[in-house]
Amino acid sequence: MKRISVAMISYQGEKYIEEQLDSILAILGPKDEVIISDDGSTDRTREILVRYESQDERVRMINGPKAGVKKNVENALRACEGEYIFLADQDDIWMPEKVECVLEAFKRDGVGLVIHDATVTDGSCQKVILESFYSLKGSGAGAIKNIWRNTYIGCCMAFKRDILEEVLPIPDYIEMHDQWIGVINDQLKRGTSFIPQKLIKYRRHGNNASEMSHYSIPRMLKNRIFFVWALLTRRFRKSNRSEK
Repeated sequence: MKRISVAMISYQGEKYIEEQLDSILAILGPKDEVIISDDGSTDRTREILVRYESQDERVRMINGPKAGVKKNVENALRACEGEYIFLADQDDIWMPEKVECVLEAFKRDGVGLVIHDATVTDGSCQKVILESFYSLKGSGAGAIKNIWRNTYIGCCMAFKRDILEEVLPIPDYIEMHDQWIGVINDQLKRGTSFIPQKLIKYRRHGNNASEMSHYSIPRMLKNRIFFVWALLTRRFRKSNRSEK
């Protein structure tokens, strides 16, 4: 089994994806892997990924399902073979100490999931917009806390692969895959460690797949209702399977 799988999704990412891949590959070991599920890019993204595949056997591009971000994440996760799975956006930059710090947290804290802080930057990654993503979100563990206000951020998340059988498939009708993974890990009491190190530059450039601003109150209420419904449905199905 591989030690680390990095699960990345890509779409029209030609502007930043090389810088991100370089920052990741520089700190992975020879037995690790980067799985990139590309969801039909029509710019130079696929050309760039094919080049990286030919130059580094740790990189593997797969075709995305063209069914939105959550299903593209799911597609990448299903292809991962590592003991530890790191989620990555196509447009951030990893810090040199990221892998070491996260793996140390897994061993030190005996948890199933680790989250780290991030420095929020502009598109050039030169200007700091926010010193700490944690400070914006009030980040912390707990199912109820993160159902009410999600503080799980996928690009700062790593988890052990044995949770995949619990979180897949990711429901189509929920808002965020990272919230789904984090809350289920909390419900299973596998332990979550929020570590203080800022281990990525979280690039905000106007075309990000995720938003930092708050949704309208009706949309927030709708998202929470759908999320709780997905959790209840999952529990009901799991209970039925165990009774058979």
